[in-house]
Amino acid sequence: MRRTEKEKIIQELAEKLQRAQGIYIADYSGLDVASLTELRRKLRSASVEFLVVKNTLARLAAEQAGVPEMNAFLEGPTSFALGYDDAVVPAKVLADFIRAHEKPSIRTGLLEGRLLTAEQVAGVASLPSRDQLLTRIAGLAQSPLQGFVSRCQGILQKLVATLDALRVQKEAGSPPPQEDAGPSE
Repeated sequence: MRRTEKEKIIQELAEKLQRAQGIYIADYSGLDVASLTELRRKLRSASVEFLVVKNTLARLAAEQAGVPEMNAFLEGPTSFALGYDDAVVPAKVLADFIRAHEKPSIRTGLLEGRLLTAEQVAGVASLPSRDQLLTRIAGLAQSPLQGFVSRCQGILQKLVATLDALRVQKEAGSPPPQEDAGPSE
């Protein structure tokens, strides 16, 4: 590989590392081609980019991207799972795949500029996704409004029923019921 090609790969990877919301580094050794293809397909369908890059190029890209702390985890067969829209989704997909295949092993993650241990990445994988959280928040915001609307609807139904009873009484010719004013003096 020529030097210009290497520089281009380093620059592209550095841009991807800077743009990614969540970065997860895994050791993919022990996966056969079929399993690796399945993992790539699952990650792609979740809008997660999966990359296998030489460690020397990845180290230079990490330095260029301003995340040199990742370099300690760039040993042996290394893959990157990059989530651009949702930082939790790559961790979820990797954790689900690991449960089914026992591989790859997650080395570390980088979330909001903070380096995570493999155990912390597992914790992130158990979090709800951004869309799930937004749905929950919308439901919580909508709940008081639904209660208010149903109370207003109940009051309106009682008002309509009372007015209808008054109409029926007037049509029948009987005087409307008088409210009891209490004992008169």
